[in-house]
Amino acid sequence: MKFVVSVLLMVVVSIASAQNAPSGDPGFIPADAKLEKLVEGDDLGIIFTEGAAVSCDNKVYFSDITFTVSPGSKTEKGGLLAGIIWVYDPATQETKAFRSPSGMSNGIKFDADCNMVNAEGADYGGRRVIRTNMETGVAEIVTGLYNGKPYNAPNDISIDQQGRIYFSDPRYLGHEPVMLGAMGVYRVDPDGSVTRIITDAGKPNGVAVSPDQTKLYVVSNDNGALDFTRLGEGMGTHKGRMALLAYNLEPDGSASFSNVLVDYAPEDGPDGLVMDTEGNLWVAVRDTKRPGIYAYTPDGQEKAYIPTEIPTNVGFGRGENSNILYITAGNDLLQIKVGKQGYHLN
Repeated sequence: MKFVVSVLLMVVVSIASAQNAPSGDPGFIPADAKLEKLVEGDDLGIIFTEGAAVSCDNKVYFSDITFTVSPGSKTEKGGLLAGIIWVYDPATQETKAFRSPSGMSNGIKFDADCNMVNAEGADYGGRRVIRTNMETGVAEIVTGLYNGKPYNAPNDISIDQQGRIYFSDPRYLGHEPVMLGAMGVYRVDPDGSVTRIITDAGKPNGVAVSPDQTKLYVVSNDNGALDFTRLGEGMGTHKGRMALLAYNLEPDGSASFSNVLVDYAPEDGPDGLVMDTEGNLWVAVRDTKRPGIYAYTPDGQEKAYIPTEIPTNVGFGRGENSNILYITAGNDLLQIKVGKQGYHLN
């Protein structure tokens, strides 16, 4: 059930200064482009934003992953918040809770029929992929088990023109046992059958199908921990692959490794990513020395940089807002107008 938690008038606050303004090819970033804050997370008690995605009616949905170890997740009655999906309406500048509990929703996408598809993670989350009919509000489980075992923690989603769903399944936090023995990328066909198509992507995070349907881009962000929130002070980790990878995507939905598009080692790599209609990639990079949104050509050439605090994900608007890039970073929702149009299935 939808319920209003709060109404937030848009705060148009430029958070870029002369020293850290967006920069790059003017075809990607106009000279007057400014980063604006739409949702101030502190005002709503938001803990950690993820998964920005724009619905067919141009509303912006994003996840709030309410880490159960965070003090902010504790309720007055001693319980724990169970994740929230928020919705921001650009027309009214209102923000309200769309769904809670969210199953610890992370990545969000909308399919060609305007249904919402969510990757639900661990830490008391659903550990599944669900699809919600946005007209009726009824949700269905797309997949919750693989070979009879629960997923690690579905993270991000992409959908091809045949309606096949691709999702990554790493594990970054959660007390639940890891039973599958691999962190991979899966494909769900329209008949509901599930195939694990990638196991050589390190610790897969963001996924994106190219507009021409010939490439599947996969982020590897291997932080070396199954639960970074419970490591304990002084317990470091040995990081694995931090890279943006390209896979050849065949007409039957199978994928084979093509090349490393960008190698971020020894710094942290990306999280989520999205594509424009020309096949360029807009990637949320968590490099603490240079955090922000990077725009790359399909062959990995950096064309633009948008400085932010450590970002998690990105999503393009639609229609007259198709050149607006929405960004989740920290516990906020941001926007910036760019020089490209976002790619959508419809």
